Amino acid sequence: MNEYNKITALYSRLSVGDEDRDGGESNSIVNQKAFLERYAQQQRLTNIRHYIDDDESGRFFDRSAYSRMMEDVENGKIGVCIMKDLTRWGRDYLQVGNAMEVLRRNNVRFIAVNNGIDSDNPDTLEFAPFINIMSEWYAKDISKKVKTGIRTKGASGKPIATEAPYGYMKDPNNKDFWIIDEEAAEVVRCIFSLTLEGYGPYQIACKLSADRIEIPVVHLARFNEGVNRSKPVKDPYGWGSSTIVNILKKREYLGHTINFKTRKHFKDKKSHYVSEDEWTIFENTHEAIIDQQTFDLVQKIRSNVRRYPNGWGE
Repeated sequence: MNEYNKITALYSRLSVGDEDRDGGESNSIVNQKAFLERYAQQQRLTNIRHYIDDDESGRFFDRSAYSRMMEDVENGKIGVCIMKDLTRWGRDYLQVGNAMEVLRRNNVRFIAVNNGIDSDNPDTLEFAPFINIMSEWYAKDISKKVKTGIRTKGASGKPIATEAPYGYMKDPNNKDFWIIDEEAAEVVRCIFSLTLEGYGPYQIACKLSADRIEIPVVHLARFNEGVNRSKPVKDPYGWGSSTIVNILKKREYLGHTINFKTRKHFKDKKSHYVSEDEWTIFENTHEAIIDQQTFDLVQKIRSNVRRYPNGWGE
């Protein structure tokens, strides 16, 4: 018998991804919380605690609230786990199946309200595997449609990168067009110029740090752009060699748009770089920061660099 003096876990999740838009406003975190609270009260379940993952895809299971809830399950703190439906849990049928086994092993009652699933009634569990498989198929289908849309856009010559490269910004009147961010572009020109003068990436990084030039993520955050716009940066002037090297390799500074440089699987958070022969390059789509002669000379210099095992020497 379940111990209902333990926590009644109410799990809510909402993703910004298309795979969770099927319920519209009814799937909002506020409405999920209210829905689950009403259900718990109707079932006379007490000691309620919410576990909420907002802006988290169901394709991945390292979500913060979900991980915390499963840890509480393993530690024997939770007696009942309730969610609106199985898609809130996730869209990978193997992962969901494994998680249901963890709950069973820890004697936790599991309820997916809209699916009519309640582990206290074994008959309701019969269709759970089929629901999980259909949920994963739906995520895969949506991923395919999104990729098709991105590929169509990329093939038309519009940039598909989420952010403009350091040195550019999105045109406020046309998000598919990059304009020069003069403050950052001047730093880019300086990096290329120092390379021509014989400075290596490590030396350039040290010089920019000494001159208190903001690193790209900090500069972008000032315009509410970039992946670190809501995260504090320990050292806003902490330039690294790898950042310099990446800037020196970017053909976008020649005024070109380069699409399809990366690829990822619908279950994989990480993007993987593909070989250059798979890139699609559209020339002269925006104003250049670096001229072709300078760029080619820098690439020639970089190709002759003697690299050491630790990656620091020049």
